[in-house]
Amino acid sequence: MAHQTIPHFCNDAGVETIRIGAREFQCMGARPPHDHPHIYLDMGSDNEIICPYCSTVYVYDATLAATESDPPGCIYTADAAA
Repeated sequence: MAHQTIPHFCNDAGVETIRIGAREFQCMGARPPHDHPHIYLDMGSDNEIICPYCSTVYVYDATLAATESDPPGCIYTADAAA
């Protein structure tokens, strides 16, 4: 069985809108330790969704890969455990 990773997006810059290349993802607000509960959001057939915790508007952009955002740098990747 294939394992699909759900991308996590964060909004450290506090922008109103983030364009992303995924319709299913998790919003975490800011990066840890200032994050809110990581919540799963699914746009379904819509092109945008608002995070109920931080009010960030996420807009689907088919020109972006699932791990890309506009503005750049909103994808979260956990550092490897030391």
